[in-house]
Amino acid sequence: MVDTAQTELIRRLIRAGTGSDDEIAALLKDAGLVVVARALTEEVAFRCPEPANAAPVDVALEVTHGEARHTVALRMVRDEPVRVVEDDSAQVRSRVTFTATDLVRRLFGAADSPRTGDFHNSFVPAPEDPGQLKELLSEMNTVFRDAAQATATLMAGCTARCPGLDELSIRYGSDKWASLHWYTAHYERHFAPYRDRPVRVLEIGIGGFDDDLGGSSLKMWKRYFHRGTIFGLDIYDKSALNESRLSALVGDQNDPDYLTAMAREHGPFDIVIDDGSHMNEHVRTSFTTLFPYVRSGGLYVIEDLQTAYFPHFGGSAGGSAGPDTSIGLVKGLIDDLHHREHREPAVTRPTLTQSMVTAVHAYHNIVFVEKGVNGEDTLPAWIDAAVRNALVAK
Repeated sequence: MVDTAQTELIRRLIRAGTGSDDEIAALLKDAGLVVVARALTEEVAFRCPEPANAAPVDVALEVTHGEARHTVALRMVRDEPVRVVEDDSAQVRSRVTFTATDLVRRLFGAADSPRTGDFHNSFVPAPEDPGQLKELLSEMNTVFRDAAQATATLMAGCTARCPGLDELSIRYGSDKWASLHWYTAHYERHFAPYRDRPVRVLEIGIGGFDDDLGGSSLKMWKRYFHRGTIFGLDIYDKSALNESRLSALVGDQNDPDYLTAMAREHGPFDIVIDDGSHMNEHVRTSFTTLFPYVRSGGLYVIEDLQTAYFPHFGGSAGGSAGPDTSIGLVKGLIDDLHHREHREPAVTRPTLTQSMVTAVHAYHNIVFVEKGVNGEDTLPAWIDAAVRNALVAK
């Protein structure tokens, strides 16, 4: 079940990231520092890369607002996810302190905003017990190295900046680069203008197997779009993946009624990515139903176009994909893009795709469809008539 209060809190945090100090102060007054700090800590823990330190190190993240402060310890150790230490077992080696305002801006502000002098850092105080002090001094090099590595991991999570999609694909285990596919370079090119926006992204197909929930790409999009809200759609229940800014929906991509209801509830979307069944019928159903729910200026992406040539996926045998395939859909969209050039138009009133497809970018097995206003007219009729008369005169 969706936590509406948490969802609204995240929406306000995203807006506040590029808003005024007064807006952040109002949010803190309404929700309270503890609630806000917990949400920010969850976001930081998600964004942290894999820790490099071999020995476990607890780093305290302290968030302040006026005289109030809230502190949470995050445990860092190689080969394990960063996690919050809820009990009294934390042995803090390092402490990083932000005001709530500065941490909100770091996480949900512009990715290229240089933020350096906005935190305090301190290391663990020297033990009063002489025996403990002697032990600490004997291990000083190791302790400081591990503490520095763990602190660096925390700081890497306290920023909107992130690696490119190639690296994120590997980090989260997505197959979109250096494995089955080489899509991330194309995604970088087309998604870069959306990176700092509070986008709503829908990906059809969450992936996974019997012992694996999947969701690798969803996590990649969540990290890349640091102000985004990410939805995944799968025919199987993957709701165990649900977390802040990421929701797994259950439904059939070949069911227009479900898709319409889902899009009305969670859309409109800035980006839709079809990485679902790759059955040609399903691809066409999803596009026809969901394209109306893509915002003007948004993108609709279809992956794995190779199935247009696989008969067992509803594709065409041979070297030319038929009109009922995903490639046939792409060919039709190019025709629609140029509908004003048709000398014998099939319709007198433009269809949705004729009116709103403004570009079709096709690469090996992936296509990006831009939505907007396809308002460019054909040549004036008098020029066309003059050209035809000149040809007749020849």
